[in-house]
Amino acid sequence: MLDFAIFAVTFLLILVGAVLYLCPSSRQASGIPGMSPTDEKDGNLPDIITNGSLHEFQVNLHEKYGPVVSFWFGRRLVVSIGSIDLLKQHINPNRTSDPFETMLKSLLRYQADLGGDVGESLLRKKLYETGVTKSLQSNFPVIQKLSEELLAKWLSFPESQHVPLSQHMLGFSMKAVTQSAMGSRFEDDQEVIRFRRNHDAIWAEIGKGFLDGSLDKSMTRKKLYEEALMEMELVLKKVIKERQGKSFNRHIFIDSLLQGNLSDKQILEDTMIFSLVGSIITAKLCTWALYFLTTSKEVQQKLYKEMDQVLGKAPLTHGKIEQLRYCRQVLCETVRTSKLTPIAAQLQDLEGRVDLHIIPKETLVLYALGVVLQDSSAWPLPYKFDPDRFNDESAMKNFSLLGFSGSQECPELRFAYTVATILLSVIVRKLHLHPVEGLVMETKYELVTSPKEEAWITISKRH
Repeated sequence: MLDFAIFAVTFLLILVGAVLYLCPSSRQASGIPGMSPTDEKDGNLPDIITNGSLHEFQVNLHEKYGPVVSFWFGRRLVVSIGSIDLLKQHINPNRTSDPFETMLKSLLRYQADLGGDVGESLLRKKLYETGVTKSLQSNFPVIQKLSEELLAKWLSFPESQHVPLSQHMLGFSMKAVTQSAMGSRFEDDQEVIRFRRNHDAIWAEIGKGFLDGSLDKSMTRKKLYEEALMEMELVLKKVIKERQGKSFNRHIFIDSLLQGNLSDKQILEDTMIFSLVGSIITAKLCTWALYFLTTSKEVQQKLYKEMDQVLGKAPLTHGKIEQLRYCRQVLCETVRTSKLTPIAAQLQDLEGRVDLHIIPKETLVLYALGVVLQDSSAWPLPYKFDPDRFNDESAMKNFSLLGFSGSQECPELRFAYTVATILLSVIVRKLHLHPVEGLVMETKYELVTSPKEEAWITISKRH
């Protein structure tokens, strides 16, 4: 089936399949420049596969046809917007749907609320965001301790030893997320190992298992996937039961959901989404931030000086995060340079207009964030890692418009920013970070951008 083929190319295509299945439309010409279908059945899917990812396909499409382009998923029209000015015209700030939630719910076979009650959606969104905020505040010392444990581990390495950054950041991030979301049960390393095993089994099938329905064709793989999902759900159900109607010294994400008028099913699904998305986004933000610091001694030293000036020898506190302005610039530039989340999506509820183009009702509109983040008209020297660009107020406004900062920032990214700030405050004050000579970093573009292979660095003690 086409939907299964769409799923494998990138996580976003899960949203495409769900939206187009629920919201059928005719194969009409839009008048928007772009590609004609390559295949009668699959549209431009073969072109996307040839390019390697949806993001890379969009880069080539926008270079050839301009800031607004069209192409086809199967027999369905898709419009992609690839400029800041045109995104300003299209973005609806009152939209309540979360692409991460919609996509992952489709994969996990939960019911994706594509058209539910707006009031209920806003209340759930607020409750979710409150859960992230409170869990960060309450678990700040926990994340600090995890950062210090990682530092101690790195200090024990010989200075010439290569550090597997992606592996260590994923382990660190999973501990931070699971303990903040589900509590002290995950202070046990065995619980974290089980979570990681199940997380990896689920994430592996998200990446490959839907290309031709192969997950359903392989009973062995399907069994592993379903067992991993079931085991994670069983753990969540236990935590929900343990915390229901009780008071604890440390507030976790589930506690906020339990205080709302949600069913156990909604609490389980929201915690599953936060655990999966939070782990990946936090791990990749930390990975890219530390990697980019190895590429610029100047940025690394400037960050160290800010840490030293604001914190001295004291540990970072929640109240001092806002004072680390340059650190936030480093993280924003990390998101921009890595194109951490290269694509977002909206369904065109009613017929709309962008520039001179009419967008038909029920068209899927993709925001080509990865294209916009490397647009030289919006970001001078776009391929250079330069945190100073965010001294410019207009740069921060553009960043907020794209959903990477401010009121439209996704809760999982806000969690990741805080965890990464704590980690940097511990690592950068004690260590110099160095690149591995000759290492060429290749990038894999999915829902969250990651290094294609392990990201190796070396370290030395700061004296």
